[in-house]
Amino acid sequence: MTFIAEDIAVTSPRSRRGSFFCMSDDTPTVEKPAEGAPRAPAGKPSALPEDEITRLNDEIVIALKTVYDPEIPADIYEIGLIYRIDIADDHTVKVDMSLTSPNCPSAQELPVMVQNAVSTVPGVGKVDVSVVWDPPWDPSRMSEEARVVLNML
Repeated sequence: MTFIAEDIAVTSPRSRRGSFFCMSDDTPTVEKPAEGAPRAPAGKPSALPEDEITRLNDEIVIALKTVYDPEIPADIYEIGLIYRIDIADDHTVKVDMSLTSPNCPSAQELPVMVQNAVSTVPGVGKVDVSVVWDPPWDPSRMSEEARVVLNML
């Protein structure tokens, strides 16, 4: 199952649609379903139970919110550096993230910190983290919470 960081779910051939998180402007979005509404299958459904996918997603986000860029006093999730989280049927998790700049001094350590944080979530298998540059990160990806912390409102 693939989750894109903001308020949607993006589906892969083995996933179900749902409402999770997304901050990628170039990603197809899905209307947030009503509270408790069943998810519409897209392609072949995930072999993981829906409640397990939800639990993993929630706990992965909590873990990501413990990772801070050493130069910015806000977590990387709220800054908008997490572009995609993909939870496979075998519990492998793939994370696509970006950095605030290609010259980011933390370019080597942040992906390792993300991998370590996600690995602490019970039930998560192997964790692969990729740094992506398309679309490039910009301040519009930050949540309101990050803007408040950084006095950008």
